[in-house]
Order: sequence, then structure tokens, then C-alpha cells
Amino acid sequence: MGEKKGFFSKLKDGLTKTRDSFVAGVDSIFSGFSEIDDDFYEELEEVLIMADIGVNTTEKIIDDLREKVKEQRIKEISVCRQLLIDTIKEQMRVDEHAYDFADQTSVVLLIGVNGVGKTTSVGKLAGQFKDRGKKVVLAAADTFRAAAIGQLTEWANRAGVEIISGQEGGDPAAVVYDAVNAAKARKADVLICDTAGRLHNKKNLMEELGKINRIIEREYPEARRETLVVLDGTTGQNALVQAKQFNEVTDITGIVLTKLDGTAKGGIAIAIQSEMHLPVKYIGIGEQIDDLQKFDADSFVDALFEN
Repeated sequence: MGEKKGFFSKLKDGLTKTRDSFVAGVDSIFSGFSEIDDDFYEELEEVLIMADIGVNTTEKIIDDLREKVKEQRIKEISVCRQLLIDTIKEQMRVDEHAYDFADQTSVVLLIGVNGVGKTTSVGKLAGQFKDRGKKVVLAAADTFRAAAIGQLTEWANRAGVEIISGQEGGDPAAVVYDAVNAAKARKADVLICDTAGRLHNKKNLMEELGKINRIIEREYPEARRETLVVLDGTTGQNALVQAKQFNEVTDITGIVLTKLDGTAKGGIAIAIQSEMHLPVKYIGIGEQIDDLQKFDADSFVDALFEN
């Protein structure tokens, strides 16, 4: 329980700026209105949209709230606040099968543009799987960024896991091919691949990921596939745009949302989940290896709304 509790208090601290902008706005509406009328809903809608939750998600939340208020014949504003919290949680809940890959022989591909914390996320996940007694192999398939290979090697050494890397500027698919064979030979539980993410050149990215996927399908058909897009929480709506672009290029199974500490844009976690129908599976709120954790909608929303 200690680890959970530790992460919750970090989450609360990390979401301070989001709380100060978003929840403070919500609460001022709840204290400013004495009855639940159209003006109340309109103002609430405005605050939610401003909090990076986005128009579509906000409409869903407001419609849902109106319905519940009507059905349950609610008159008290304070009861309505709890309903809002419950509604947001419902929008964000992650299916319990979302993490099945972690208990099967799997290949986890992380994609994302430079600077979002992708390589670091690969390293942290590797460390966590290793701590759970899993045999992990890393593939440094982001061959376009010299620093990525060095950075990942450092993480691999720290976590005590094996890393397969190629030459800088080499063929990422070749690295993945070698890594798949290493993973099979070592009977690894999880192969985690750090791949490049150059969204400005979608065609190349599509071909590269297509090639990587074909190699994994051909060489390692028994492995469970997991493709996670790493997004930087501080970029707000931009992160949502990126998620959509990556989703056009390859089949994504989930999102890793990093750098949620110190940003006022934490509401983006709600938008991504609801608009993309893609689960946010991990969130990052700091530099330490355990500052990347499975996403839990209930504790996220509680950390946001708790005073």
C-alpha cells in the first residue's frame, strides 16, 4: 500500500497547478450558484473547456450531468459537485484488461515525438517490469537521435536489463529484428522498443512502423502486441492532436502521458481518454523511476478534486 499512497500524494502535488486553475474554477461556480439552471451549466461548460478537457468531452460530461440531475431530481448544488466528479471518472475508467500484456510474453512499442520523455518512459517501464521479476530486453530502435541510444543504455544498465542497439542512423527495423531474436533466445517476458517519432514526415514514419510490425508478426507471432504513444502533458490540446496523428499511422493500444507535474493542463488526460477511446495507461509525474505509474481514473480525479 505504501507505494500507492506515495504516488497518490505525489500525484496531488503534481496536479497542484491543474487544481488551482481547473478545480478552483469549478468550485467558484458551485459556490456562486444557488440553483442548478441553464446559466449554471453554461458557466460550468466554459470552465471545463478552458481546462483542456476539450469541447466534445465537455459536452458529454455536461449532458451526462444534466441527465443525472434530472433523473435523480437533484436540487442541491453540493450533490451536483459529487455527480460531476463521478461523471468525469466514468469518462476515464480504464478497462481491467488494459494491462494484460504485462503478464504475457509481449512486445511493447513506444512511439512519440522527440522531447516528450519517450526514452525515459521506456527505461522506467523496463525497471518496473524487472522489479516485478520479469525478464526484460530493450531495443534502441530510435536510431535517428544519437542521444537516445546512450540514454537508453544508461537506463538498461541501471535496471540491469539487456539492451540491443544498432548504429546511429541505422535501420530501426534491423534493430528490432535483432532484439526479437535476443528476446526469444533469452526467453524474455517483455521486449520494449524505443522507436523514433517524426510526425512531420508521416509517410516515412508509417513505412518504418509498418516494417517493424511486419518483422514482429513474422518472427514473434506468439507475442502479445502493445503500442503506446508517449505524449507530453504540458502541451495540452497539442498532445491530443499528436495522439490523433499517430493513430492514423499505426494501431495504438494506449497512451503514456508524461510531465503532468507542474502543468495546469492536466485536464488533457480526460480529453484523450474520452475523445480517442484510447486508454491513458501510464502517467508520469516526475524524474524518479517509480514516478511513472499505471493510470487509475479514480485516484487521478480524487487527487484533482480533493482539497
